[in-house]
Amino acid sequence: MKIIHRFGYYLGGFSIGLVVLAFFLSGKKTSCDYGPDARTTKNISIKKKTYTDAAMITMSNFSLDTLIVSKLIRTGDVNFSESETKVEGCKTYLIENTYDDKDVEMRIKNCESTATILSIKFIDDN
Repeated sequence: MKIIHRFGYYLGGFSIGLVVLAFFLSGKKTSCDYGPDARTTKNISIKKKTYTDAAMITMSNFSLDTLIVSKLIRTGDVNFSESETKVEGCKTYLIENTYDDKDVEMRIKNCESTATILSIKFIDDN
């Protein structure tokens, strides 16, 4: 069998597989959270959140509500070099994102059943 025929069969089968996969997965709440950032932010997002007094003060000063904070967590990037991931029990993560063209850093303590937002900090570029 010639190499061009092999490529044709391969591409034909691959195309059919993609169509079947798209048909089965369409409309379902499937996600591909394989990266460390995505797994961590998803894990924090699905838990019950509590807020420290410092975080609540920052939220009121910058007119943030819990919906905005949840979105910042879900779409943020985890800075693992600044996070405390080697401890037993509750790990503390630094999540970085932007809001209204300002950089935001959030420290979140991720325990087994709850996630506590320890601090929210807006970084000035000046």
